[in-house]
Amino acid sequence: MSIPSIDVRKLTPTIGAEIFGVDIGHGVSKGQYDEIRQALLDNLVIFFRDQDMTLDQHKAFGRLFGKLHIHPEPAFPVAGHPEVITIKADENSMRVAGEVWHSDVSCDAEPPMGSILHIHNVPENGGGDTLFANMYAAYEGLSETMQSFVGGLSAMHDGNAAYRDKPAVPDPDKVYPRAEHPIVRTHPETGRKALFVNRYFTEGIVGLSVEESNALLEILYRHIEKPEWQCRFKWQPNSVAFWDNRCAQHNAIWDYFPQRRFGYRVALCGEKPV
Repeated sequence: MSIPSIDVRKLTPTIGAEIFGVDIGHGVSKGQYDEIRQALLDNLVIFFRDQDMTLDQHKAFGRLFGKLHIHPEPAFPVAGHPEVITIKADENSMRVAGEVWHSDVSCDAEPPMGSILHIHNVPENGGGDTLFANMYAAYEGLSETMQSFVGGLSAMHDGNAAYRDKPAVPDPDKVYPRAEHPIVRTHPETGRKALFVNRYFTEGIVGLSVEESNALLEILYRHIEKPEWQCRFKWQPNSVAFWDNRCAQHNAIWDYFPQRRFGYRVALCGEKPV
């Protein structure tokens, strides 16, 4: 039996783990890569502390797990780094990225499989935590009757509502991603079923009336947001979160205005949900 080269410490029994004993910015061994990937599959979101890395190192770590995704409408693009988006909020912010429960860019035909966020600066008086929720557990927490019902449905995910007003100078002719996905998706690596609708991108359920769709989605959203399948991560400078968008949702808490929070994120290309 091989001795693990990293230290994996669970945050909760349901979701989340902190990883110690590795400097991801300076390269990881094949053994460490395998252990990190397995920790992600087992825990849905993993966290690293004290990771001082450049944008190139950040991208290089991401590329170990797949091709980097290009965001359809980055609020704060980074010159020379199209794969990187800036995550920031300060005294001038009117809103912040991710302050609603969601899975990143689920409006894409092939949504990102994962995201890696490196936070450089945190609010000086605390706050700015991120919540993560286990969508396997959310699905399994439904009654068998509801599992059977929603398992046969699909929903439209639309980027227009999320992105249309983001640019400083909106382009009325720009077409944003829009895609139909199953409400219950099967994870391509674990084979487990997970709920795949969210308040940020899901427009409506295919084949239902507006009233029926809104009512059912609200039931699912409230169910998804139950605290029993969540963990809460408290950021420190140079912390990293790596989450699996296929089976987890997250919500960035904006409780620190007008203080500043700043970092960078890359995402990994995924596959069409089935």
